[in-house]
Amino acid sequence: MRDVAAEAGVSPMTVSNALTGKRPVSEQTRRLVLETVERLGYQVNVAARSLRQGRTGVVGIAVPTLDSHYYSQLSHRLVLAFSRAGLATVVEETHASREGELAAFRDSRLNAYDGLVIAALGLSEREINALAREVPVVVLGEQELHQSVDHVSMPNVDGAEAATRLLVRRGCRRLAIVGSPPLEALGSTTLPEGAAFTLRARGFARVVRESGLSAAAAYAGVTQAAGAQCARDLLQLPELPDGVFCVTDTLAFGVVRGLADHGVRVPDDVLVVGFDDVEDAQYHIPSLSSISPDHDGLVGEAVRLLTRRIAEPSAAPQDLTVSFELVERESTSRPGA
Repeated sequence: MRDVAAEAGVSPMTVSNALTGKRPVSEQTRRLVLETVERLGYQVNVAARSLRQGRTGVVGIAVPTLDSHYYSQLSHRLVLAFSRAGLATVVEETHASREGELAAFRDSRLNAYDGLVIAALGLSEREINALAREVPVVVLGEQELHQSVDHVSMPNVDGAEAATRLLVRRGCRRLAIVGSPPLEALGSTTLPEGAAFTLRARGFARVVRESGLSAAAAYAGVTQAAGAQCARDLLQLPELPDGVFCVTDTLAFGVVRGLADHGVRVPDDVLVVGFDDVEDAQYHIPSLSSISPDHDGLVGEAVRLLTRRIAEPSAAPQDLTVSFELVERESTSRPGA
């Protein structure tokens, strides 16, 4: 840094401010410093800075899988948001397992990450509380954490209710849910995908009861192939449902494909609505109606809470639920409507 300062004709502190943004410098000075850095090949000594500051400038992001529309896009948004906050990221998959989630905490501790954002499905509240004493953490997901750690969740029940009511308003009378065990078994069945699927099924079931309608359920996993299999299962029913709520957009894409393979058209014969509003939803044919959680709000709150936890380890935990919007597209628009 002293070499850069001498070459640029400024003080070492000015070089530091130009590189870190801690204090303002003129645009002309900043450009001069950056050009000098480039010419001299200066690199920050990360190890020395970490020892001096007690931080690495790196946070972990742990998600069940990167091979899904939702988690891949969520991870991308988090990486960008942390970068804007001046933090580098390491992203890893937990495979929706307790062992994978424990490994994410272990890696964060061993590599001295400043903090961890984790979409936890397999860990209990007691385990999360114990692990949160070792590394600052923000949990994404639907666990009941009783405000013991910073937690950001999605509006699963309310969003599912809104999606199901849309089908009812569009005249559907034979409903189905894809991504759920039989509704009568909801209270006694635990899905490997965690509480989100169960909560969305509860929202669906509530509207079904209120409307006095019949409903079927199908579950085969979380992939598009699983959605296509569920579509084939629904086709075996004595009477085909005329409205299908899928607990994720990924499943919805598979359902639309599975129905089309057997000559059943969406939305002409069956209406379909998903949940998550991933980017692909607006580009599929037909475009997919979906519950759109406030993705930017979820990511923004996760980054805000983790940076606050890093700076103030004793701050009171916050438990937040983001808002949502029902986005209507072609998959729920009846011909001629």
